[in-house]
Amino acid sequence: MTQQNQWEAVIGLEIHAQLATKSKIFSGASTAYGAAPNTQACAVDLGFPGVLPVLNQEAVRMAVTFGTAIDAEIAPYSVFARKNYFYPDLPKGYQISQFELPIVGLGHLDIEVDGISKRIGVTRAHLEEDAGKSLHENFHGLSGIDLNRAGTPLLEIVSQPDMRSAKEAVAYMKKIHELVCYLGICDGNMQEGSFRCDANVSVRPKGQEKFGTRAEIKNINSFKFVEKAINHEIERQINVIENGGSVVQETRLYDSVKDETRSMRSKEEANDYRYFPDPDLLPVFISEEFKAQIKSQLPELPDAKKQRFKNDYALDDENAAILTASRHLADYFEALVKASGCEAKLCANWVTGDVLGALNKAGLDITDSPVGWQRLAGLLIRIADNTISGRIAKQVFDALWTSENNESADDIITAKGLKQITDTVAIEAIIDKIIADNPGQVEQYRSGKDKVFAFFVGQVMKAMQGKANPAEVNRMLIDKLK
Repeated sequence: MTQQNQWEAVIGLEIHAQLATKSKIFSGASTAYGAAPNTQACAVDLGFPGVLPVLNQEAVRMAVTFGTAIDAEIAPYSVFARKNYFYPDLPKGYQISQFELPIVGLGHLDIEVDGISKRIGVTRAHLEEDAGKSLHENFHGLSGIDLNRAGTPLLEIVSQPDMRSAKEAVAYMKKIHELVCYLGICDGNMQEGSFRCDANVSVRPKGQEKFGTRAEIKNINSFKFVEKAINHEIERQINVIENGGSVVQETRLYDSVKDETRSMRSKEEANDYRYFPDPDLLPVFISEEFKAQIKSQLPELPDAKKQRFKNDYALDDENAAILTASRHLADYFEALVKASGCEAKLCANWVTGDVLGALNKAGLDITDSPVGWQRLAGLLIRIADNTISGRIAKQVFDALWTSENNESADDIITAKGLKQITDTVAIEAIIDKIIADNPGQVEQYRSGKDKVFAFFVGQVMKAMQGKANPAEVNRMLIDKLK
């Protein structure tokens, strides 16, 4: 058993975010996901003789937008380079990337883990083209190559080695994911490979300043697996050192089935790639006017929106964080508050509870919710004006969710006869009968057993099929049980 409290992990992430451009970074080929294999790779993507790459200006705009959002240095002059290596899904034999002069320089963002804030440095973010994809299923011992992804624009975001635990690494990765989605520069779809990362992990004795030998874990595409892979790698390296061995600098893969990392290849150094400026591409010049334009067009960023939600809507940290985790969810909530005119707390409870619960169960995003903010607003208005109780509202929400005709809350309340009963005469008659039928419980309540009160409330609501006004029921029961 290793003594982890004697060791410190040092972690840095290289996050690859596919940019949400309609065409590729150096060609006009489509970047749409899901096309038949090898139908969206043109002659430029494949590096055919005689073709020349042309830089996609939208990819540059997106990179500068990201850099501005993390308060990074934006290079006035950057250069594309050829990164030379052979791999079956890299048809040119080199990848066009940036090396010495990236478009985005030093920046930072803040994370929070267990209530403690920490600033994580970003070393750089550079533009490059994605490679194709090797396919191993259904080829009976062979591999297939799909080059549709070749040439898709990537922004590689390289952190400083500032993280000291897997939890910090996950918090940082989530923050980057949240940010690129807010900015609209990446769809963040990890299942489709739009957002993935490599983790550089090393360990050192606590108190030592010198870094240990790092291993790189490649292509991790979920927050859960990032945490598991890093924790396993930390444990593995500690075990190697404590058993008298030395950690080897290498590239490793994470096997989620076995929950382990395994060696893939020895780690290359920069000189192994023989970087040199791409002779077919001009340098990129970013003017001060272009930077100012990008800055003026930035949307409200997640941290600022979270603080505003706390101030404007009197939300606690937890609800504000949940509601601002997605730009679309935040927009849904604000539209709901405005349309319903209800208290923000009520709106927040329904969105974070019922709406997100139903979405998670169905595996849907807020943008695909069967219950839009307009229809939910109609439901909350009927709770606020006492047309229905909170309990009945749950039934109405379920009906809204499964409705095939886009019915409103009012349609469902009318059709199902769910309108709340506020007739005090009818409620009083039920209460009188329940009190008469349960003398033992009446005696218990009057002798000081206050918990029995809930029994009476439950009996009245049951008798009235949940339609009685709860406040009226409580008031009348208190009066009659004196």
